[in-house]
Amino acid sequence: MQKGARERHLNGNRWLPKEATSAKNHEMKSLFAGVTLLTSLLLSTSVQAQASTRPLPMAPPLPTEIPAARDEAYAGTIDLAIDASDITRGVYRVTQTIPVAAGTRDLVLLQPGWLPGNHSETGPYALLADIRFYANGKEIPWVRDTVAVNAFRLVLPEGTTQVTARFVHTSPLQSGEGRITMTQEMLNLQWEKMSLYPAGYYTRRIPVKPTVTFPKGWTVYTALDGFSRTGDTVTWNTIDYENLVDSPIFAGVHAQRWDLGQNVYMDVVADEPEFLAIKPENLETYRNLVKEALATFGAKHFDHYDFLLALTDRMGGIGLEHHRSSENQQEPKSWINWAEMDWDRNVISHEFVHSWNGKFRRGIDAWTPDYQQPMQNTLLWVYEGQTQFWGYVLAARSGVQSREMVTAMFATAAGKYAEGTPGRAWRSVEDTVNAPQLNRRRPLPYTSLTRSEDYYVEGALVWLEADQIIRQGTRGAKGLDDFAKAFFGVYPGDWSQLTYDFDEVVKTLDGVYAYDWATFLRTRLYGVNQPAPLKGLEMGGYKLVWKDKPNVYDKGISDDRKTLDLTYSLGMTLNNDGEVTSTLWDGPAYNAGVVNKVKIVAVGGRAYSKDVMRSAITAAKTSKAPISLLVQRGERFQTVEIDYHGGLRYPWLESTTAGKSNGFDKLLASRTR
Repeated sequence: MQKGARERHLNGNRWLPKEATSAKNHEMKSLFAGVTLLTSLLLSTSVQAQASTRPLPMAPPLPTEIPAARDEAYAGTIDLAIDASDITRGVYRVTQTIPVAAGTRDLVLLQPGWLPGNHSETGPYALLADIRFYANGKEIPWVRDTVAVNAFRLVLPEGTTQVTARFVHTSPLQSGEGRITMTQEMLNLQWEKMSLYPAGYYTRRIPVKPTVTFPKGWTVYTALDGFSRTGDTVTWNTIDYENLVDSPIFAGVHAQRWDLGQNVYMDVVADEPEFLAIKPENLETYRNLVKEALATFGAKHFDHYDFLLALTDRMGGIGLEHHRSSENQQEPKSWINWAEMDWDRNVISHEFVHSWNGKFRRGIDAWTPDYQQPMQNTLLWVYEGQTQFWGYVLAARSGVQSREMVTAMFATAAGKYAEGTPGRAWRSVEDTVNAPQLNRRRPLPYTSLTRSEDYYVEGALVWLEADQIIRQGTRGAKGLDDFAKAFFGVYPGDWSQLTYDFDEVVKTLDGVYAYDWATFLRTRLYGVNQPAPLKGLEMGGYKLVWKDKPNVYDKGISDDRKTLDLTYSLGMTLNNDGEVTSTLWDGPAYNAGVVNKVKIVAVGGRAYSKDVMRSAITAAKTSKAPISLLVQRGERFQTVEIDYHGGLRYPWLESTTAGKSNGFDKLLASRTR
């Protein structure tokens, strides 16, 4: 529009001069404001009218609370019978007879949810099926609680003296459905996954009489007392429900038992009979383990103990602690290929330590009276962290694992927290105790950033530093062994539970060696962005170094799982097909856009193989050219260049006291031989 020209503005169907439209605009704005106010008032009045005639949503009442556990004896003994003989279909058929007190009309039965050792609510509720209840010879209806979905509410007919429950535990047939607990050769029966208990009672006050029918001719192992067998049906003494749940069963067609001394037994089931052929000198290391543990803790908190071990890749893996037993799985050939499978045997020593740490001694907020009250995990850095520490140490002291292997395990741990866990900048070790509830051990896209259950291994490195502080402060006269005796070695023979809190941990440490332990623990465990936890290794006479080949622990795992670990070079791990299975946050691969599920098709124009990838990384050390990768993501292919020239890098420990024994060496030295 030319300058000075009459501007035309639309007003209805008329064109007005600019000066006229200016006044008109003011008039229209005033009118619009009035209309807007009127509209708002009308809408408000309309909403109020609707509110007065149509009620808005209000919070519905929650179901009646589940009766809280009381420390009172339950009225009668529950009979629990399980038919575990159907290995073809992989199901457990359960019949429970539950007595009820006279006059009981409302009964709540619970499937265990918060299971000791799992550190979260992991009850496999969905695996129970065909659930039916009977009273006075007739089937009675039930209602599942709409909030606590593991609770079954029953209204009992007048005069009911007992309720019979019948249901099926549908054991997973493939790993995607859950952990496989029954194969053609073995089973692992865990009572809490296929039984109910009455709400309102401490589980230690509910007596149960257990009976199980097994496949024909199978050998049965458990810590339960009073074994009595008729054909393939086995019964045991009546036991309280808490200790029943704490006494799982391994059974199998290929089985053997060894006496390790001190009323400790090794009970093994295997996929094939030849896998049981352990050499006498290797079996002796497990006898050493028992002696070393008793020497370390100074007392035992079991009358007898059973290592339940499955040598299998058919049944699901497990490492779970109990007071008088433990559930363990190792690769099928871990005994007959002793040296080659050295990396795979730490589970036994770890779970044995838990008899003292986790079962006898337990964090005060982790102990619960039943399996409905949530557990709190604030002290898992003691429960699991110190167990991880002693699991390493006792494996070395006994020979269950070689000194070289245990040293390599510490090296792998040191490398992870020195360079492989950028999440340490924002998240403390103590906060990772929430990981079992937050994630339930499912895969995460960037574990190096989010962190996972680092209270285990970083916790072990913190306890290693505590040991070395005591050793240096007492000139070698004391170490963490003295803490172990003072903390775990009390009340010999008692196999109930004794709880502790942060202050007791500090007080006991201070009784061994005076130091500001509260600040030490809070800084290392509750602080973020702390220095890498290498101080204990350095005080012990070792340093973290990097080499171009894996240490024996990393090599054992990579060879067995057929992976290529490039975490500390390109910042990723690959499976046997060249697919990325993990990516280091802010590492070279990540920064080039290579993430999980990307497949490496070619390296520098050559078809991918592990050797080709290793060669390319090594060659790049003396070249300025980036490493060129052809990658596939979904249906798309692209060339990615990674400008990395640091070569292959793997963590190792190297002694700084060559030719001389140091604090770390003394820690791993036998106490009984």
